[in-house]
Amino acid sequence: MRKIAIALTTAAALLAGPALEARSRQTPEQELAKMLEGREPGQPRHCISQYEARDVRVIDGTALVFGWGNTIWVNVPRNAKDVDSDDVLLTRNYGGQFCSLDIVQTLDRSSMIFNGSISLGDFVPYRRVKEAR
Repeated sequence: MRKIAIALTTAAALLAGPALEARSRQTPEQELAKMLEGREPGQPRHCISQYEARDVRVIDGTALVFGWGNTIWVNVPRNAKDVDSDDVLLTRNYGGQFCSLDIVQTLDRSSMIFNGSISLGDFVPYRRVKEAR
């Protein structure tokens, strides 16, 4: 019985590997496009409030996506190639909002040592499109 359990566990682990690998094969651009499915862009803004900027997701080398629900905000930094989901983002906020040209410092996740900075661009809102009934 023990040999069967070990064989099943091993088989499950071997089968899970390709599934996880297939999921990670999306390019950053494809990942962003999937997030934006069913949404349409609005007028870009120079600043958004801290409330609107919570729940940030980092799309490697592409963009920062803020918010959740009906409206998400996409920010393509001026040096987007430096955006890395393995980094920790360090922001200094003085007015209760994030604005274009704000500088976000990046820290290495394992050592917490400063390793660069990102210059924010404009914030583009993407709102869910209401379905016609």
